[in-house]
Amino acid sequence: MKLLYAEDDEDARAAVLALLTRNRYSVDTVDNGEDALTYLLGGDYDAAILDIMMPGLSGTEVVKRLRKEGKMTPILMLTAMGELEDRVNGLDAGADDYLTKPFAGAELLARVRALLRRREVFTPDILSFGDLTLDRSSYVLSSGDQSVSLSGKSFQVMEMFLLSPTQIISAEQLMEHIWGWDSEAEINVVWVNISFLRKQLSALNSHVSIKAIRGSGYRLEI
Repeated sequence: MKLLYAEDDEDARAAVLALLTRNRYSVDTVDNGEDALTYLLGGDYDAAILDIMMPGLSGTEVVKRLRKEGKMTPILMLTAMGELEDRVNGLDAGADDYLTKPFAGAELLARVRALLRRREVFTPDILSFGDLTLDRSSYVLSSGDQSVSLSGKSFQVMEMFLLSPTQIISAEQLMEHIWGWDSEAEINVVWVNISFLRKQLSALNSHVSIKAIRGSGYRLEI
C-alpha cells in the first residue's frame, strides 16, 4: 500500500515515516501543502495523512482542491488537541477521518487500516491467483502446503502483482508506486526484487510465474 504523508515538523515526519515503513507501507513524504496537492493529483496513492497546519496550503485546502478535481483518495487529517473547528472544517472539506496530536503510533496505524478498508474498492487480506496466496496481514506467501514470509519491497511487489494478476505492470509503475518519486534507488532494484520473487515461487513449487512481456513489463501467468 502506498501512502502520502504531509507534515512540516521534521522530527514528527521522520518518526511517523519510520513507523509506517516498519509496517510495510510505501510512503512519500512532503513538508508543505502545495507539494502534497501536486503529489496527490499526479500520483497513485491508496491513502494520505495530512497535517492541517502546513506552509503553502493548509491540509484543509489541499482536501478541498483534491475533491474539486474528483480525486477520492482517502484522507486522514492531523489536528491540534482541542481544535474542534479544524476537525469540522476538515471533514466538511472532504476528509475521511481525523486524529488529534499528540497521538499513539498504534492508533495512527489503526486509523490508516480503517481508511484502507473503506476505499471504494474493497481488497481482502488474502490475495490469490492460481495456486498462490498472499496473506497481507502476516506477509506470508503460500502455495499448497509450503510458505515463505516476505518482507519490505518484495512483499509490496508481490502484493501489487496479486492485486491485478492479469495486468501488465511496467518496471516504471512498480518503481513509482513502491519506491516513490523521491527515491534515490535505481530501476535495477525492481529487477532484483522480481528475480528474488521468481526464486521464491520456484522454491514453493508454484505453477504461477512472473513473465516478462517484451517492451511492456511483467504479469503473473499460470
